[in-house]
This record gives sequence, C-alpha cells and structure tokens, in this order.
Amino acid sequence: MSFTDLRGLIETLRREGDLAVIEAQVDPYLELAEIHRRVIDEGGPALLFTNVKGSPFPVVTNLFGTVRRVDLAFGPRPEAFMKQAIGAMDRLLPPSPKALWGERNLIWDALKVGMKEVPANAAPILGAVRRERPLEGLPVLTSWQLDGGPFVTLPLVYTEHPEHRGQHNLGMYRMQIFDHSTTGMHWQIHKGGGFHYHEAEKRNEALPVSVFLGGPPALIASAIAPVPEHLPELLLASLIIGGKLQVVQDPYGRHRIPAQAEFVLSGKVEPHALRPEGPFGDHYGYYSWTHDFPVFDVSHMWHRKDAIYPATIVGKPRQEDYYLGDFLQRLLSPAFPLAMPGVKELWTYAETGFHALAAAVVRESYSREALGTAFRILGEGQLTLTKYLMITDRPIDLADFPRLMETVLERFRPETDLFVFDKTSHDTLDYTGGKLNHGSKAVMLGVGEPVRELPATYEEGPIDEVADARPYCRGCLVVSGASYEREPELAVRLLKRLRERGTAWPLVILADDASIAEAQTPFLWTVFTRFNPADDIYAETKLNRHHVGYDLPLVIDARMKPGYPDELVPREDVVKLVDERWHSYFKR
Repeated sequence: MSFTDLRGLIETLRREGDLAVIEAQVDPYLELAEIHRRVIDEGGPALLFTNVKGSPFPVVTNLFGTVRRVDLAFGPRPEAFMKQAIGAMDRLLPPSPKALWGERNLIWDALKVGMKEVPANAAPILGAVRRERPLEGLPVLTSWQLDGGPFVTLPLVYTEHPEHRGQHNLGMYRMQIFDHSTTGMHWQIHKGGGFHYHEAEKRNEALPVSVFLGGPPALIASAIAPVPEHLPELLLASLIIGGKLQVVQDPYGRHRIPAQAEFVLSGKVEPHALRPEGPFGDHYGYYSWTHDFPVFDVSHMWHRKDAIYPATIVGKPRQEDYYLGDFLQRLLSPAFPLAMPGVKELWTYAETGFHALAAAVVRESYSREALGTAFRILGEGQLTLTKYLMITDRPIDLADFPRLMETVLERFRPETDLFVFDKTSHDTLDYTGGKLNHGSKAVMLGVGEPVRELPATYEEGPIDEVADARPYCRGCLVVSGASYEREPELAVRLLKRLRERGTAWPLVILADDASIAEAQTPFLWTVFTRFNPADDIYAETKLNRHHVGYDLPLVIDARMKPGYPDELVPREDVVKLVDERWHSYFKR
C-alpha cells in the first residue's frame, strides 16, 4: 500500500485502531510533547489532537513511532524495487534485447517515477492562502522548557540551485518561529539546502525557499534519506510512492509544490543575514545551544481548507526518527556496495544520533583493504561526519551491536588497528569536540581470524575508586566512579590499575552509571554521545614511523564533561499536569 497524502495514512490508522483522537484541549507549549513522549515510550498509537490551544488546526504526531506503522506507511514495494534495480545492474551490462525484456517489469516501474503537474483546481494545497502574518495560528510546538521558542519539527525544506534550477534539495531542517512571518533556518554543515544557500550568497542573491508540511509520507522519508548530494529527493519520493508525485505551480512563488501537502510556506532567505537560533532539545537527547543561522522570510502560506498540522517530538532515543532511520537504511543498503566498492553492509546507529557511530562489513581480499574501505566510507556524503567507525569482514547483523562489538574485539590488534584523527568535522549537534562542528574521529578494525578469547563475566575483584562494574558484552566492561567534575583524572588512574593487574578486558568504558550495560539503547546513547576520541580514549601508546600503536586495555571516558549541553528532562509541573489530565485525554 502507498499513500499519496498524509490523511490516507491517518484514516487507515483510524480504521485499524492505531490512532488515538484526543478531543480535550491541549497546550502546544510542553503539554502536547509530554503526552507524545509517554505514548511512544509505551509503543502506543499515533495521536490526533483536535483541540489545540490557540490554533484552528488539529495536530498529528507519532505517525512513525513503531516498526509496524513505518512498514504500513511505505509498504514492501520500495525495498523490493531497490533490490531488484541493483541486481539488474549486472544483468543489463552490457544491454541486450534479451536482458531488457527480462527486466521489462522493472523498466515499467522505473517509467512511473517522476512528477506530474496538475491544474490548480485539482490541488487541495491551494485551498486557502494567507499573505498577511502568514504564520499566525499555526500550532507550532515547544517540546522542551529550555527551547528558544516553538519549532517546526517536520518541515520539508525545498530549494533549487541558484544557477542550475534542475538541481533541487529536499531536506528536513528544524525551524524556530521568531514571529508571524520569520523563522530560523537550521542549515547544518554538509546539508544540501545549505550548499544552495552558500551559492546564492556568493552571488549576493536571496534564495527562494518552499517548506512543505504533510503530503505523501514518502516526502518525509526522502527528505531525511542520506542520499548523494545530486540525487533528486523528489524522485526518491516518487519511487517510494510507486507513481508520479503530483505537483502544482505556486501562483505566488517560484516553485512547484506538492498538490497533496497540508501546508506550504513560501518565501526567501536573504544572503549574509543571520540571527541567533536555539536552544533546542534535539535528537541527540541534549539541548543544542544558541548559534547564528540564516533567517527565512515567509511571504505567504498555502494550506488545505481542512489542513492537519504534522509534527514530531525529538529527544532521547527511541523516538520516531529511530524507526524512520531504520527503514531508510534497509531501503538504501543494497546501493551501498554500488556506491562504495568493498562495502558489503553499512549501518549507522539511531541510538547515537546516527553520526556518532557507524559500522560496516567490508571485503578484505588483501591485507589492509579494510582500512582503505574505511577511508572511502568517511569520504562519502554525510558519512564524513561519522565520529566512530567500526569495521569487520565477518558476515554479521550490524544492528546487533553487542555481536558486532564482540566480533571486532576478538580480532582487533591495538598496535595496528586503531586510528584516531584529530581536528576533523563533527555533526553540528555533537558538542563533545568543544567547538561547533569540530572534533575528532576514530576507526577501529577487527578483521580476519580471532586473536584472543574474550571474558564474559567480571571476576577480577574490586578496583580502587570504582563503585560498580558490569559487562556489556564479552570483552567490554562498563565501570562507574566519581563524576568528571570531581575526578577528571580518574580515567588515567583506572588505566594504570587495569594494566597493573593484567586485566583480560580489552575495552573498559568509564561512565557515570554502570547500569547502562544492561541494554543496547542506553549503552549506545550514553557512551557515543559523551566522548570525543582524541580527548577521551586512554591507552599506553608507542610511536613508530609516524604511526601510533596502542596497548590494551583501552579505556573510554564516557562521563558527562563540563561544557557538554544539558540532558533533556521534562519540567516537573508539566509532568504533574499530564499525570492529572491523563484520563481526560484518553476517554474510554
């Protein structure tokens, strides 16, 4: 099943009993987000709020908050098509009449991909327009109490290259509402819309921008997909839909817009004009701080006459972005070997905010081929922002992180297989490097046959200054002690004590709470969002011909450090309010 608009999915969920309609009045300031977080934590239904304080528009959230709903939204056809298309590459090279005939169904499906312009009277998005104070009355949410204001959290930001209008970008960049006609435009580094803006700035021109809200669910997936820069996201959306994407010319704007969208905000971003944006509780699970970003001047807003405002809430995993990210990785994984020869499987971890940790199964047909492939991965698109990359040549399910960790640690040779690169780029939301967009990277290889047996239970006795010690998996021990503020040199002393006793554990994580070892999500989120490789990996080292070789064990200091942003925690009075009103939201 594929949906050509958002309400098709909403109605299907309603019929299947997977949509809760909340008729009680709900405040878009903090209250709505707290309801959403509780429901998604429980694996609950999508939410349609029909009485949102201060707005005539209903709000829908949690459409993608379970594996089932993601699979329902997109169906099995896109993944099957992608696998078939990649498999056909070998069969169609060189092309022959027989080969073309054999792939006739694939070719027919490919001919359905594209855009179809419809007349204005067939485009629901042109049902109403507002040109004065265009953003007034939008039910934009404030999710966390320290947020700099309300934020549009599911914006599909469409731009075109200033010189080559055929090159477009559709990305999802949060937008802080400043007033009734301006917002922030959070174009991070290595984002396609930011590249277009940079080109417009060089020409001293404003960049026309259209922001879509709603429409086919495929638009949301394509906007966040980590596709190569020049791959048109609207065509990817069409592929996911299984038919042409209906568009209509904006009568007052430069762009064609999705005919089935719920809202479209149109305007421009002026060159060299920046404004403080933030803080914002983001998908890393912390507040990103206030920084200067471009400003979006909204000239007009189109919307359906009965428009529904789509939103999401981000925070500590697992949230909706976790389930969407897993779908996109499954969809795009068949193309990775084509784009990066030597890569058999690739996975980034939603629990870490995606960019903080990636892993790959690679080919090792000659010595150190895996290292070359690692460099290829770190040079590919948004993967260049990866902070920690783990590589193996063993065929394993990368989503099972404990299995990956054990596989790498069994084969990892510290003198040759760990590389730390300082003064590199970080994701804009990762503050562990101490400076916006700056930090370090590490590559850890574990290929070939095992070189050690890994301990499974901790039997080495007490460790001075360590309050708790728990295995996460074979070979990886999590310990806790004093906070970094109280004992910043604890990791150094811990390494010394572990070496003196000849520990059998090759990797030891120093955390604020060792209980994170009990499950994959808290382990990955805590560890990989709280350390910078160049600062926080401790080991004895030797320098030989400009190569740094390491001795075991490795200690990673993953405690909270001074200067890190605050962890996201709901405000107590809002928690109490939602407790008291819970039964009024979900009437039996």
